[in-house]
Amino acid sequence: MDVLQRYESLFEDWSGFRAACRRPLPSVVRVNTLKTTVERAKTALETEGITYETVDWHDGLLRLPDDNPGSNWPYVQGWLHGQEEVSALPPVVLDPDPGDRVWDATAAPGSKTTQLAALMDDEGAIVATDNNLGRLSALRSNAERLGVTNLAVTNEDARNHSLKPFDGRQYDHALVDAPCSCEGTIRKNPDALAQWSLDHVSGIAGAQKGILRRAVEVTKPGGTVVYSTCTFAPEENEAVLDHALEETDARLVSSDLPLDSRPGVTEWDGETFDPSVRKAHRVYPHLNDTGGFFVAKLEVPA
Repeated sequence: MDVLQRYESLFEDWSGFRAACRRPLPSVVRVNTLKTTVERAKTALETEGITYETVDWHDGLLRLPDDNPGSNWPYVQGWLHGQEEVSALPPVVLDPDPGDRVWDATAAPGSKTTQLAALMDDEGAIVATDNNLGRLSALRSNAERLGVTNLAVTNEDARNHSLKPFDGRQYDHALVDAPCSCEGTIRKNPDALAQWSLDHVSGIAGAQKGILRRAVEVTKPGGTVVYSTCTFAPEENEAVLDHALEETDARLVSSDLPLDSRPGVTEWDGETFDPSVRKAHRVYPHLNDTGGFFVAKLEVPA
């Protein structure tokens, strides 16, 4: 927990934040509407005697206080998918329509990819990219179990993503749920900070900047890019957005978030960021009884 001390100045309720980080994270599943309805999924859980609670802001997210998300038949049949509550935010913010073309830049193991497919009614196209073959195997397995068919998978470094296999056409939207230092996952993984170092934060921030820049480049004018992480570090959040604003024509836009959050920070460790980074959202564990998260929406000018 000492690692988190560096963020004390960001909180008006530091003790509440620290206490929340020490509590276990509730198990949550997302109802896969490509195979069933929310009501049928709830009935299936009730029939199995599995207790659930509906998440206030999303009817299709269910907390399972007494159950492992993957230990019931509705999960095996693809009716449910284990997904942390805050992990469902980026696709909701991206808000694609059926028929859109979407690039999921760092997609594996596929929770957000398959959520995007459900939002798109399995129409249009999603290109899911990851540089880790093992994680891509998990993505393909999850997509098959959940009945996703509008998916193409590429194994490449997202910073060098090529449009050539897809007729050179740009995307309507891109999602960059970036690899990060994972500080916000401490409630489900208490060892998340065991190997933390500032050098790692700085190094991974460089990769994040490259991925976000490429996402902007491959998104068509008028399209949108959502950037997210599960970390608190401004070096991986606001600083990455600030870099994108300097290096590309993208601009940050306001987005509605169905959870309580705090705006992005404009100053950190002697650095100042573009004032528009306040349009980003910082989701802290003590605000909604969730993990920690960061999400922002950018628009590519038409």
